[in-house]
Amino acid sequence: MKVAEKVILLLNGDDGLAAAISSGLNPSPNSNFQTLNESFGLPLDSYGVKDQRASGELVHFINSNGHYEVSVLLLQKYEPPILACALNEVLLKLAGDDLSTMPTLIVPSIVPESKLKQENKYSVKSDKVSVYGIKLGPTTDVTEALSSKLPKSPPFLQIYHEDLATLLHLVNVMKLPTVVLIGLSGQRISSKNFEEELEVQ
Repeated sequence: MKVAEKVILLLNGDDGLAAAISSGLNPSPNSNFQTLNESFGLPLDSYGVKDQRASGELVHFINSNGHYEVSVLLLQKYEPPILACALNEVLLKLAGDDLSTMPTLIVPSIVPESKLKQENKYSVKSDKVSVYGIKLGPTTDVTEALSSKLPKSPPFLQIYHEDLATLLHLVNVMKLPTVVLIGLSGQRISSKNFEEELEVQ
């Protein structure tokens, strides 16, 4: 699976965030970027799943030299246990065999506040924080730049959001360089803020 060094991974869900970001990311009219759209469907036979594929859409932002700068991957919605199979297969394809070309993943998500638990002496709520950052895997320029600008998630945080928890577990096991942006659904999160973080210049 050919992708850029930076991949925005979107899990299609009921909150509409993934679809909104996917459709809202467009090159600036003054930029030299072009977009290339493609679909993918990865077989899941090795997991004993014969009737479904890990399917989704890819949008690549390509500069004037033909270099893939950013890829946006929108994964179709799946229910457990197929979700883990589809995610694992996609991440394996993204990781590839060469560690030197492993892409950095950026994963925006919105999680209901009720799905986040931690020790009583800490509080998830904060009037000043709308998006937390979780950095996983090896440090890259991208993970360092993003995580340094975002408040870190509260300590001892437990996530009871199956899609996100599954993703976090898999990227941690595979040691993929990843930054997860977690917005609390109980707070006002401006779509403009997301666009500023993810804007392709």
